[in-house]
Amino acid sequence: MATASVAFKSREDHRKQLELEEARKAGLAPAEVDEDGKEINPHIPQYMSSAPWYLNAERPSLKHQRKWKSDPNYTKSWYDRGAKTFHADKYRKGACENCGAMTHDKKSCVERPRKLGAKWTGKNIAPDEKIETFELDYDGKRDRWNGFDAASYKHVIQRYEARDEARSKYLKEQQLKKLEEKNNNQNGEDGVSDDDDNEDSLKVDEAKVDESKQMDFAKVEKRVRTTGGGSTGTVRNLRIREDTAKYLLNLDVNSAHYDPKTRSMREDPLPDMDPNEKFYAGDNYNRVSGQALEFKQLNIHAWEAFDKGHDVHMQAAPSQAELLYKSFKINKEKLKSQTKDTIMEKYGNAATEEVLPRELLLGQSEREVEYDRAGRIIRGQETSLPRSKYEEDVYINNHTSVWGSWWKDHQWGYKCCQQTVRNSYCTGAAGIEAAEAAADLMKANIARKEATEEPPAAAVEKRLATWGSEVPDDLVLDQEKLAEALEKEDERRREERDMRKRKYNVKWNDEVTPEDMEAYRMKRIHHDDPMKDFLH
Repeated sequence: MATASVAFKSREDHRKQLELEEARKAGLAPAEVDEDGKEINPHIPQYMSSAPWYLNAERPSLKHQRKWKSDPNYTKSWYDRGAKTFHADKYRKGACENCGAMTHDKKSCVERPRKLGAKWTGKNIAPDEKIETFELDYDGKRDRWNGFDAASYKHVIQRYEARDEARSKYLKEQQLKKLEEKNNNQNGEDGVSDDDDNEDSLKVDEAKVDESKQMDFAKVEKRVRTTGGGSTGTVRNLRIREDTAKYLLNLDVNSAHYDPKTRSMREDPLPDMDPNEKFYAGDNYNRVSGQALEFKQLNIHAWEAFDKGHDVHMQAAPSQAELLYKSFKINKEKLKSQTKDTIMEKYGNAATEEVLPRELLLGQSEREVEYDRAGRIIRGQETSLPRSKYEEDVYINNHTSVWGSWWKDHQWGYKCCQQTVRNSYCTGAAGIEAAEAAADLMKANIARKEATEEPPAAAVEKRLATWGSEVPDDLVLDQEKLAEALEKEDERRREERDMRKRKYNVKWNDEVTPEDMEAYRMKRIHHDDPMKDFLH
């Protein structure tokens, strides 16, 4: 309650004041009126409605909550749209070269560019616009509806009223047609069945008409006209008879779960239903569509940017995160378009709008071509050979044939001079004869050299003894003793690798035979041999 200056009240007066406030909140008593005759909402808290003591308010009022210091420099007026000031008869110096108005230049002109501007023709001079400047306060600069004319919304209301009127008229015409068909239809049982159908459809249409009159509003009576409790009249009812609760859409116990505490059903209760006929597809459907999906993508981008080292936080600086996301999308689109343009520039684009020749597009032309009985062209069109994208029939260095027209001994060359060097000059038939003569002379020289040379002597393999000297000619090795020496050498090597196989009673023999030395030489490891790991 908006109270005046605090004065002493007895206990009885204080109790009556509280009862009066409760009655006003319940709508049983009229609301309190301020100095201007306006009703004060009884639900306003006392700390807001009570005026400070230093204002010395004699009557209840809410002026202390309003802005009472107004700056005379600020204004709430708005631009006079479409207003014109002076209309000149001839072109003036410094005016717009296109339309002739003095309030703007040619670059800022919003009229259609004329073929010859008003500067040269001196005709159709446009009037000067009304230029206004306002100094708006903080709220005026940020007022979205500043300058809005409420009367401009009247045509929207008229359009919807006309639509409703046309709809009701159409329904009445349909009802009259069905009644006429019912009166004219007297064809026995078929007629009876048709009458039943017409009556049913007529009842349905009448029900629809009644619903259109009653579905939006329901009367709610109030005892007293008050600001807090409302007034006697009609109050909009947000629910209509066709509304069905979420948990009644699918009565299967295994269908989507309904949480009665939060009144939410996240899954789709009717997943097999046609999507075009659904009016409810679950709460999760709203989370993956519209602005919810965009907000989710913005959060994901902020997380990924923070992981990559950017100082971005969606809750701490949402505007910064949104601007970063917008710049990221712009750069991404630029990169995509740049990559696409690079590929198209390199490989071409088959989907361009280049006009194809008429011969290729329709497969026909107006040229007259004459054929013989076998299908060969007699006159009118010369047979064209298919051409590739590479240069053809280009002869360089005085050649009369192209490179690659001749092949010999796994080498390409020119057919005209049979040369295998690409950058060579053509020598013609003389070059071919000289090359053949040089080849014959070379073959003759090779044959003569092979005939005069003596056959090379057979190389005698030198056998070296174990101690490094040559093996004497009279040294003869017994193959059986050599095989026994090889076995002993293998056994000795196995004992060296594994001492457990060594026997206790060892008999040592210091006598070394040539077979033992040969076996040692054959079995020893050559550290410089690259195949040593595969031999032993």
